[in-house]
Amino acid sequence: MKQKETMSNTPSDDVIDDLDHVATSFDTPLRADAFEMDDELKIELISKHFKEIMQVLGLDLNDDSLKGTPNRVAKMYVQEVFSGLNPKNKPHARLFENKFGYDQMLVEKEITFYSHCEHHFVPIYGKAHVAYISSGKVIGLSKINRIVQYYAKRPQVQERMTVQIANELRSVLKTEDVAVVIDANHMCVSSRGVGDTNSKTGTAHFSGKFTNEDTKKEFLNYINTPA
Repeated sequence: MKQKETMSNTPSDDVIDDLDHVATSFDTPLRADAFEMDDELKIELISKHFKEIMQVLGLDLNDDSLKGTPNRVAKMYVQEVFSGLNPKNKPHARLFENKFGYDQMLVEKEITFYSHCEHHFVPIYGKAHVAYISSGKVIGLSKINRIVQYYAKRPQVQERMTVQIANELRSVLKTEDVAVVIDANHMCVSSRGVGDTNSKTGTAHFSGKFTNEDTKKEFLNYINTPA
């Protein structure tokens, strides 16, 4: 699936709310000063503002079940579900010599991930399937999972996440021969709006040897074969 690097003609604010997949770049849109504020202050401010949201909704923050919610949400946002925004959390990918001379595809399939839709801040969850062909170096298998998790843990659009993972693997592994397929459930589709609980969204990115139809077919057959 060929991806465009930039989507132009961004809709105006009055129509953006009706669109499910508006994106302006395959880089996560971050301000230049995004990390000048430390995590503790971010947690403090998010907690304050989320408390105000709960009060606007009419919730009783004196209730034992609710009074700790603003702080819990703030910590979850900064330390967990959006921790992939911060470059300091980027996994360090150590490479090893391909001493076995393995020159076929290596496939890591069914990597479970949890992300959040950047349009409604509700969960996206699913499976990522990744493959690469070594150009002389190999990567520890757990690092592939960590790369997927790093790009998932931020407000996302599935198309962007697919390309970000592929770009990172190409950069780290020094190979163009990379494939990424993602199948995901979007809570913005199933829990609101159309309310379709059965549909899934698929995205793919192929580069290098994986643009060859036989190589692509081999990869797709492998990830679609039950374990």
